[in-house]
Amino acid sequence: MMKDQDHDHEHDHAESESPGHAAPKEALDEFAQVELAIRELLIERGLITQAQRRKYLDQIESSTSMLGARLVAKAWTAPDFRLQLLADARKAATEFLGIEILHGPALVALENTERMHHVVVCTLCSCYPKALLGIPPDWYKSFAYRSRMVAEPRSVLAQFGTDIPDDIEIRVVDSTADLRYLVIPRRPTGTDDLDESKLASLVTRDSMIGVSVLPEMRD
Repeated sequence: MMKDQDHDHEHDHAESESPGHAAPKEALDEFAQVELAIRELLIERGLITQAQRRKYLDQIESSTSMLGARLVAKAWTAPDFRLQLLADARKAATEFLGIEILHGPALVALENTERMHHVVVCTLCSCYPKALLGIPPDWYKSFAYRSRMVAEPRSVLAQFGTDIPDDIEIRVVDSTADLRYLVIPRRPTGTDDLDESKLASLVTRDSMIGVSVLPEMRD
């Protein structure tokens, strides 16, 4: 199991709230309160506008996990692209999807195999590849997930309905402000005749975080 503990984080709590529905200050944790105070100060001084912030949130919310799913499907069907994705995921994603993510945090693709299962967590806040998966789910940002997944991954995965055999190693990776992860789940059996589009439709957000596995296809 791998966990990177010593790092600085950018705390992405602003994107977790619904536009126009900010949480009461007393309900926010320390980092969210700092973010809220800085955001209000920037707006007050005219450095950003509420409209600009709303536009940014709308762009984030329009991102869906289908972008990540397309990368996974391409990796399943094109060995050369799979190697490119594993070598430099951010560059491969930018070139294949035609979206600009080169100036964001580094992106690392991790491949689940018969011997290794990867799970992504952000132990200090909610760092997450939003450009490919959209806004992180609430459970990803919860303290229970962030603390327990590192300490007892099999138990937490079982709560998601995911049973990883004992002979498969579980590797928990910790996202940071400078580094994001994308899990390439194992391709389900029985999908040899499916094209990339249909394969992408099988890939779920949770499988690209590593908290679920994709079911086998049956005739």
